[in-house]
Amino acid sequence: MPAPHGPRRRARIAFSDSAAKQLDTITSEAELHALDRALVVVSVDPDAGELLTGHGTGPQLRQYVDDVERVRLVYWVTALRTVVVVAFIEV
Repeated sequence: MPAPHGPRRRARIAFSDSAAKQLDTITSEAELHALDRALVVVSVDPDAGELLTGHGTGPQLRQYVDDVERVRLVYWVTALRTVVVVAFIEV
């Protein structure tokens, strides 16, 4: 039986200016592969990361950490849950 609302689509990934600059500094193929895997996880399930607390206004920041691949993403999800904006990358 098909899902009530059809297949779940992935969220689109966008990068803040600072995250795009961080992305430009990654030169290792292994680090790019690890980052790609983490981006797929948050695009499929934007709630995969833990909610970061301690800030009042603005978007609710989330943090996704993959200890095996040693990747950390700080991001927020748009109101319509169609775009994940990555604010910080650590590989």
